[in-house]
Amino acid sequence: MTDTDGNRKVIRRALRDLSAGRDHHDTPTPEALKGPLVDSYGRRIRNMRISVTDKCNFRCVYCMPAEGLAWLPRADILTFEEMARLTRIAASIGIEQVRLTGGEPLVRRDLPALVQMLRAIPGLKSLSLTTNGVALPKLARPLAEAGLTRINVSLDSLERERFAQLTRRDALEQVLAGLRALEDCPTIRPIKINAVAMRGFTEAEVVDFARFARRTGYVVRWIEFMPLDADQIWRKEDILTGGEIRSIIEGEFGPLVPITSADKSETARRYTFADGVGEVGFINPVSEPFCGQCDRIRLTAEGQLRTCLFAHIETDFRALLRSDASDAEIELALRQAVWHKELKHYIGDKRFHRTARSMSMIGG
Repeated sequence: MTDTDGNRKVIRRALRDLSAGRDHHDTPTPEALKGPLVDSYGRRIRNMRISVTDKCNFRCVYCMPAEGLAWLPRADILTFEEMARLTRIAASIGIEQVRLTGGEPLVRRDLPALVQMLRAIPGLKSLSLTTNGVALPKLARPLAEAGLTRINVSLDSLERERFAQLTRRDALEQVLAGLRALEDCPTIRPIKINAVAMRGFTEAEVVDFARFARRTGYVVRWIEFMPLDADQIWRKEDILTGGEIRSIIEGEFGPLVPITSADKSETARRYTFADGVGEVGFINPVSEPFCGQCDRIRLTAEGQLRTCLFAHIETDFRALLRSDASDAEIELALRQAVWHKELKHYIGDKRFHRTARSMSMIGG
């Protein structure tokens, strides 16, 4: 058997396996194989998250064990060129927004080079990054110069000891320094802060974070704790809901004013304060699921496409990218994978089953 024959088998196998075990229509309609990227429920898919590495320099309790995880071999990780090729194909059929994630994306060497490659792709309207912020003092300006325009910084506490307790790293000052470095990069706006909301931990600093948002102009958002931790300590009782956090803020500052967004797929419920100073948001995937408007797909660092954060089935695009598959064949595999996107995540439903991967392995 020649190498070409072997590569063709990889392509045929990937296309054949796409519908195995999926929970909806087996075959995409003819309309789904052309035009904008859609799933079988009629959702238009515009947003792709790309994990550039599974490695992280933090060990957050809601994500990773204290001793860390076994990292992927370097050869298994997609190259920048492979990521850029798949992004170019995806953008040609409707992906408009790309977010780079990890692990911690800034531990990937030369990440600004990837940003520059992706910014050159026609059709992309937004290129953003989610980071723990610890490397931003050195990398904020190179990222801005490469073309990054949006950023989310994960920050769960403004107090040094509590920050170290949660992340298992004494690095709060470096993260705050990274935020200050972003302020010197006016092309990256807005600066968003993401805090995971956990009962028994988050309540103590909700008001402080609200004041932080008003003082700095950063957009502070709380994300409900989800069952994606490697230690599997998640319990539904540990969720501090967005509604509860909003009540705490309003108890201190008075009624918040909703901010209406034209983007129906936006995950955050956004609010400003009565005087118009500051913005906060609540991302409530457990208490108020937004699956019906979900427009996201995710690519793991080793090239597995997931159509839901809690998916149990992945599509191997690394095999396709490293075979002699044409752009047209990769596009077809992408359309077929997206067609089988799950209806919802089923958290709180008897049909819910934990995914075998933690957040760091999937890409935040």
